[in-house]
Amino acid sequence: MKYVLGFDGGGTKTECVAMDLSGAVVARGRGPASNPTRIGFEAAAAGVKQAAVATLAQVHASAEVVSLCAGLAGTTRPENRDRMLALLEAAFPGVAITVCTDLDLALAAMPPGAAIVLVAGTGSAAVGRDAAGRQLREGGYGPSGSDEGSAFDVGRSAVEAVRGSEAESAASELGRQILRHLGCTTWAAVDAKVLVNADEVYPRVFPVVAASADAGNSLAQSLLKAAARKLAALTLRLAESSGIARRAFPLGKTGGTVGRSQYFDQALNNELHGALPNAVVGLLAADAAESAARIALHDIVDGPGVAG
Repeated sequence: MKYVLGFDGGGTKTECVAMDLSGAVVARGRGPASNPTRIGFEAAAAGVKQAAVATLAQVHASAEVVSLCAGLAGTTRPENRDRMLALLEAAFPGVAITVCTDLDLALAAMPPGAAIVLVAGTGSAAVGRDAAGRQLREGGYGPSGSDEGSAFDVGRSAVEAVRGSEAESAASELGRQILRHLGCTTWAAVDAKVLVNADEVYPRVFPVVAASADAGNSLAQSLLKAAARKLAALTLRLAESSGIARRAFPLGKTGGTVGRSQYFDQALNNELHGALPNAVVGLLAADAAESAARIALHDIVDGPGVAG
């Protein structure tokens, strides 16, 4: 049996879909992170491979992978994309391989014409098309100067807000929950973990903040409101540079922070509607890994390439 694989990889996990040559999804699996700018190129390639192994374990033992498309965060720069392509060619010999960004997958799932996708996960970015079909983006270049409103940003802001604020009840309660969730008893222990790998700390704090906001914690709610404002501003900048800010266009939301908190979802919707009142805001319906698999299936006919 011959199959194609599609991957949607980021700073937390890698989703994989196996599809037969008729276009039917036959298996799904998951692996660790695969964003090379966050965890390194070899580790990112290993994350893709692990996701493939987990997925192919569910199909026929004689399965043959003939094509794959890996949509990975951190591959926007041509040199990053080329390096990942080389590593994946070594990991999947004889397979037709396309490397693109996770943002390319999201935008490919939108209707034709002007459109924007806001991705809010471990990192954050917005990608869109203008009326002429030109593709543009904002953000998504890592936590040092980007990723505003992301899980990383929220987690980092939460840790900064709660430490040293024991006298304020909302901060004190949120701080206790964060320490418990991270398995730490002191903020010095949290700092030590951050020095080793900040991506293993700050994004993990987001679910605590989300749950606390839904439970009425005022500090958690203010942190999520601030994140929603940042994401809306990011999206507005892209809409303005695309020349569609005053037009009606579909605006899709996706990413690991979306759908995790009723409070955050409502805050984000309010901010997006305020910034772009003519946009039609909704969840991105298509599955990114499945979109990648369809690109891989298409490559069997047109030949492999490098997207994005």
